Amino acid sequence: MRPADALPPPPAPEIVECVPNFSEGKRPEVIDAIVAAATAAGKVKVLDRELDANHHRAVLTFAGTIKEVEAAAFACVAAARERIDLNGHKGEHPRMGATDVVPFVPVRGTTMEACIALARRVGRRVGEELAIPVFFYEEAATRPERRNLADVRSGQFEGLRELIGKDPARHPDFGPPRIHPTAGAVAIGARFFLVAYNVNLASPDVKLAKAIAKQIREKDGGFKCVKAMGFELADRKLAQVSMNLTNYTVTSIEKVYAEIERLAKAAGVDLLESELIGLAPRAALPDGVAQRVKLAGFDPKKQLLEELLAT
Repeated sequence: MRPADALPPPPAPEIVECVPNFSEGKRPEVIDAIVAAATAAGKVKVLDRELDANHHRAVLTFAGTIKEVEAAAFACVAAARERIDLNGHKGEHPRMGATDVVPFVPVRGTTMEACIALARRVGRRVGEELAIPVFFYEEAATRPERRNLADVRSGQFEGLRELIGKDPARHPDFGPPRIHPTAGAVAIGARFFLVAYNVNLASPDVKLAKAIAKQIREKDGGFKCVKAMGFELADRKLAQVSMNLTNYTVTSIEKVYAEIERLAKAAGVDLLESELIGLAPRAALPDGVAQRVKLAGFDPKKQLLEELLAT
């Protein structure tokens, strides 16, 4: 019989990350209530929360086992439905729901297939129990034209309100064929790690930011796995190129920063700084990159996924 110290270590528990986005960036008490609902429903670890008043949006990140994340994710959507009314909501970021998007990401000891099944279970509950129309996207999409979140969210809350129930292409995967009057609709999916990354110009020229965004994003012939928009940060009198890097192994933070810098300098504008929204895997920020891209306020212990999971 092998001695105990010769036995292999037990397998690490499965970990799934969930990164729900909410259409609320100005009332921290609302996000506090949503976080409280999530942690009461499932024993998940809250890794990060970000509120942005300009975008009028909040991003929450938590992780745990499939069972715990499933319970917490549903509780988030339910809590947001009671506290966020999209009528009158205005922000720089596109949105169609109080809980706008709920992605599940396999981190350790699980698979994309398991996250797809998780998304489908949560989506069914949201549609049936909360009467919110649900659209599956990315790896969980039920049809090719719904893989891209921007296509699913096209028209936003106001446009979708007019089309659901009339246009067969906008029929939800679960839930009623009509918009929820205050909570809108929600996109639920499974995906690879997404890096939310912004670059701020040392200028208020939002037209330049929009032009740069168009040149670098994949849908207009730019870098693969880059989604980008140009925004105005009114309170800072700056323009911003706001991005989602859907696969940092294809297009890296450093690569996209260098191109934005080149395009901005060609227009006579410098870059002020860049910023990471939420978390990123360590591999997305190799040694020295944070300094080279002027990453503002970067704290590895608070913004690298592996560091937070280890604490």
